[in-house]
Order: sequence, then C-alpha cells, then structure tokens
Amino acid sequence: MAPVVPSDRDLRLDLFRGIALWLIYLDHIPSNIVAWVTIRNYGFSDATEIFIFISGFTAAFVYGRAMRDYGFVVSSARILKRAWQIYVAHIFLFAIYLAQIAYVARSFQNPLYAEEMGVLDFLQQPDVTIFQALLLRFKPVNMDVLPLYIVLMCLFAPILWMLLRNATLALAASVALYAATWEFGWNLPAYPAGGWYFNPFAWQLLFVFGAWCALGGADRLKGLLRSRVTIGVAIAYLIFAFCITLTWHFPRLAPLVPKWLAEHIYPIDKTNLDVLRFAHFLALAAVTVHFIPRDWPALKSKWLRPAILCGQHSLEIFCLGVFLAFAAHFAKVEISGGVPMQVVVSILGILIMVAVAWLLAWYKRATERKGAARPKAPDADLAGGEA
Repeated sequence: MAPVVPSDRDLRLDLFRGIALWLIYLDHIPSNIVAWVTIRNYGFSDATEIFIFISGFTAAFVYGRAMRDYGFVVSSARILKRAWQIYVAHIFLFAIYLAQIAYVARSFQNPLYAEEMGVLDFLQQPDVTIFQALLLRFKPVNMDVLPLYIVLMCLFAPILWMLLRNATLALAASVALYAATWEFGWNLPAYPAGGWYFNPFAWQLLFVFGAWCALGGADRLKGLLRSRVTIGVAIAYLIFAFCITLTWHFPRLAPLVPKWLAEHIYPIDKTNLDVLRFAHFLALAAVTVHFIPRDWPALKSKWLRPAILCGQHSLEIFCLGVFLAFAAHFAKVEISGGVPMQVVVSILGILIMVAVAWLLAWYKRATERKGAARPKAPDADLAGGEA
C-alpha cells in the first residue's frame, strides 16, 4: 500500500522547530548561563536532532505530493532548486558572517575572535578558503547545519522516490548506510583537516526517519506510542540519560557510573549521531507526541505563536541566529561577561528573532492580499513549503 501524503500542516512541527532555533541560538553563545535551559544539559541529544528530524518530515510533506502528482523529474527539479536556494543563502551568510568577525577583530584589535570562530585560515589565505567554502568543505563555527541540509536535500529526490514506493525498504537502506558509516568510518572531508562536524552519512538516518514518519510511518507507530510500556521505557531512558549527564557537570558524581557501563557508552559521538543520541531523541519524541496531541488547543494560543512563527520561517531565522550569537559573544567580551549581560543578550536575541519572524509573516500576508490571483510564495522554512 502506497504511503499517504499528509494534506495539512502539523503546527507541532513549527512549534518545536521554532523552539529548537531558540535553543541553538542559546547554545551558540559561549559561556552562557541561560543555555542551562537547553536540552543538551539534561540528556544525550540536543536541538540539532529536533531540527534535522523536523526538516526531513517537512521536506516529505512538501515534496511528497508533488512527486506523486507530477512525477520524479518535476519534483526532483523543485527539490534541487530549493537546495540551490539554501546553498546561495549559506554562501551569503558565510560572506556576511566572516565580514562581521573580521571587522570586529580588526576594530578591537582582538585576533582571538577569528581563532574562536574558526576563520583564522580565511584571514591568512582568503583565496583558498573561499574556494573551499564554495565546496562546503570550510565552515566557520556555528555554520555546520546548513551544509548538512544542502547535501541531504541534493540526495532527497531518490530517497523520496523510494519512500513513496516502499517506505520500509527505504528506511532499511538508510539504517544500513548508517551502520556502514560506523563500520568503515565514512565522512566527507573538511578544510583544513578532518571531516564534517555533522557527518551526512550518519545524520541522514534522522532526516530519512523524519520523512518516513511524514509518509505514514507516524500512523503505523500510533499503537506503539499509545502503549504505557513504550512511554514507561521512554521516560526511564530519559531519566537514565539525565543521571549520566549530571556526572558531566558534577565530576564528583562520575565514580557512581560503573566502569563497565562507561566503557560501553563513551564516547557519545555527535559527529556520527551516536545510537544513544538517536535513542534519546526517540524517547523525547515519544513522550512529546503522547502528551501533546495534534489538536492541542494551546497550539492556537497567542503564547505559542512566537515560536510557531520562527519555525515557519526557519531558514531566515537560523541565519539571523548565527549573526546574533556572535553579536552576543562580542557584547559579553567587550562590555560585560557577567550574568546580567548573559541574560540580556539571550532574551534580546530571541525577541529579535521573533520580531523578524513576525515581520516576515506580516509581509507575506500583505502580498497575498494584494495579489490574491497569483500563486502563493513559498515559506522561508528550509523545505520551502507553504504554510
């Protein structure tokens, strides 16, 4: 039986993608006490897993119906067009971000900015570095997510084709690639050395799993997610991860972790999407879906609207968050690094993100009213779909 492509948008996706964007922003500010509210401090996974999963889900939601209605060639062209748009956005972000860092480093005669943000190679040999950046091999600090998404989108057309014909086989192929990546150490090369911080061969599993859920997988899991046993296991695993994470923040607790257990779970690798991280995300997702249904009334409340707006304009808000994180770091270094400043830059940054998202939504509504006969413009979210 062919997978059913959903016809209406799940506001939970926008809500949690917006929250993920806020958490990523907070995590990108070095030595930020407000970042203690983010999930990375209380378990194995963080906001990146949420972001990639929802991106895969949304991509399938947007392009699944197009592939079914117009065929492989047309839908592939749309997917590649969106990948190109994100690539252009990434290069634009790269240029402005480097200009921002270089200007601050020179103006305040502090070369540590360039070193901390990973752009020292650019300042020393800009010609080579720019070429490597165009190949997505050179990525300054905090700019690893978009290249990962670009690669995943470039490969998404055949993946989506497989998902629409045999979703189980497509997911199994993704799992096999993930396992082979761990077995053979596959990764894409980075510049000046090493591999990608987010290994596409590993992180594709989360992206494909999100797409699989969008194309009927979530419906197949409904019975499992409603089970008290499943929720009990998920909560138990979250508690286990929380206890392990506590030992990272309080070294005196480290001896409480049995040696045999430490040998089996460490290192919990983010680059290759460690199984423990993936399982932690699944546990979070299971608990969230169980307690927050699709028709949750609060999704239409004004209190959650800011996060939903940010989630619906994820591409532009993510790019904005990269600039704001460096600006917050600059304010902490040059003005004050105290707790009050950390709180101010954290709250102010999120407010700016919300304001920009609201402005984008307002502009879209205004243009649609003036040109009602024209086709709808795509959202600024990563998949490029319509709200």
